[in-house]
Order: sequence, then C-alpha cells, then structure tokens
Amino acid sequence: MVNSGKLAGLTRELIALRVAQELREGMVVNLGIGLPTLVSNFVPPGGEVIFQGENGVLGYTGISEEDFDPDVINAGGQPIRLGPGASFFDSADSFAMIRGGHIDVAVLGGLEVSEKGDLANWYLPERGGGSIGGAMDLACGARRLIIAMSHTNREGRPRIRKECAFPLTASGVVDLIVTDLAVIEVEPEGLLLREVAPDVSPEDVQERTEPHLRRSPALRDMRL
Repeated sequence: MVNSGKLAGLTRELIALRVAQELREGMVVNLGIGLPTLVSNFVPPGGEVIFQGENGVLGYTGISEEDFDPDVINAGGQPIRLGPGASFFDSADSFAMIRGGHIDVAVLGGLEVSEKGDLANWYLPERGGGSIGGAMDLACGARRLIIAMSHTNREGRPRIRKECAFPLTASGVVDLIVTDLAVIEVEPEGLLLREVAPDVSPEDVQERTEPHLRRSPALRDMRL
C-alpha cells in the first residue's frame, strides 16, 4: 500500500516535543540516535528527568550548543550539557543498567512497527547493512518503549505494518508510537489511536496505516 498524498504533519522537533510530554520527574530515560536525541531539549528546566547514555553517562540535560568537548557526548557523539551530580562510567556498567531493568523509558527511532508491537529499526535491505548497536538491549530492557518516527517512508509506504518486513530488533516490545501524524498506543487488543496531529483527521491516519486502528473514546488533537 502506497499513499501519495503528502500531509503537513509534525516536524522532527515537534515529534520530540510530543514525546517529551510522556516523561515524568525522576524517570531515568535513554534516547536513541537520531530524532530521539532531540527529546532532551524539550524537557522543562528543573523537570529532573535523568538522561542516560549507553556510552556511559548518567544525568545529562540536553544537547549543547556550545564548544564541542569530545569527552562530554551522548551515544550519538553529540555534545551534551551535564546536570548537577552527573556521572561517567564504562559501557559494561551502562548495559548492566539497561539489561537490569533500571531504565524507565527508552525512546528509539523506527523503520517499522507491527500491530503487535514488534520493532524493526536496524536494517534496510537497500542499504545492504546495518548495526543493531544497543537498540536490542534497550528495546528488551527498558520498562517502557516509545518509538518516534515518520508515519510513512519516502515512497509513502506505511511504517506501521501488520507484520514487519524488515529484520526485527525485538518482538512485542513497543508501548507507544509517536509519528508526525499521530500518537498510537500498542495494546493486547491491537493499535489504539489516541491523538492526531493538527489538521490531520483519523481517516488520514488510517489511510497511511496498514493494520486497523481502534479509536480511543478520548481521541483528540495533539496538544503541543
């Protein structure tokens, strides 16, 4: 299924802003490479969300716009600001935190998500390669997994599928999907459409989604 009708959905920054609304004070949160890294910039000052990077940092507060310090970076190599009490440690300790279930929320990018919450985010066949990196550990180890991505690919094909066509990162792990068009919750009964982007209708979202979407009784426009 290809939908050629392009909608003016959310920008990457607004997707990150909407994801940030899911975070609560005191949470330990890991942000994946790419779009998810923007989320840290939209947590209100003093919100005390504790960001963790699998390269071995805990307690950073956002992406830095200042001079680049190669010793103060996140897992994507971006310079970061450190909050009070921030700490550094080796990657073995970092992955012990992740695999031990000490990460409250992980936010990852996605290539495809299935209606059962399966995630594919590491391999594109047309590129001929890819690397799972820490995504598999985060997908399985975090208490809650949020996927931030565009609703369709560049050709207009849905990224939310009945079954993922790409190799899986992990199965049945996704809790919430935030795209440029909608906020969708993964439930045992299927996918629940909770919110739609401004000027986007539920019908627009369904046309660009392969599986059936149940509509929440409290379905509303995103508040950004």
